[in-house]
Amino acid sequence: MQWTNFPIFSSSNFPVEFEAKEAPAGILLVNKPLGWTSFDVVKYVRTRIQRKKVGHAGTLDPMADGLLVLCFGKATKSIDQIQSQTKEYIAKIKFGGSTPSYDAETPVDQHARYHHITKEDIEQKLSSEFTGEIQQIPPMYSALKRNGKKLYELAREGKTVKLDPRPVHIYSTNINSFVGDTLDLSISCSKGTYIRSIAHDLGIALNSRAHLSGLTRCKIGNFEANKAIDIRVFDSLVKQ
Repeated sequence: MQWTNFPIFSSSNFPVEFEAKEAPAGILLVNKPLGWTSFDVVKYVRTRIQRKKVGHAGTLDPMADGLLVLCFGKATKSIDQIQSQTKEYIAKIKFGGSTPSYDAETPVDQHARYHHITKEDIEQKLSSEFTGEIQQIPPMYSALKRNGKKLYELAREGKTVKLDPRPVHIYSTNINSFVGDTLDLSISCSKGTYIRSIAHDLGIALNSRAHLSGLTRCKIGNFEANKAIDIRVFDSLVKQ
């Protein structure tokens, strides 16, 4: 079943007053707020549109914001197809310290010098080691499972497991700015790419340490964040 068969609700065409019962299936573009899990958004929307079947096409961590594609009703059958498409992000990477979670969710546990890093150094490493198909080891703080238990649950218990690298594809990277210890980077990549791992691995490749300090998802395929509806605006428009 093709996702193009379903109505797409976005900020540009969302009804002024949305009847919760009038759309049995569809795709909703939501701007996920910081601090919310992807499931928080699913649960929030599910209770307001009165649909048991609501799912998202690609998880965003609580410390990330931006585009979250929700499918409801029969459109949930299109989730795999949607989340397999190319994704685009804007990442903020902070040099000088790495964290166990590879982002700012956990405190810095390893410090390193970073003043030697230049924009040219970053461009060279991105071109040579972070372009095309690469082998990436997922972070321990992830929702991947080992023996039925999520890795982040094991990590919070102080446990670690050996993780095998997985192939992912980096289609393009572009440096928006590099000021002080912070790199602002645009990334286009395949499904399954951990931007946190890119931040962590880039720090090591540059003889330093780094972690992801901010992340915004801008696109999934042809779905764009600038057309996503703010979750509070959505709430005010839904008529239950």
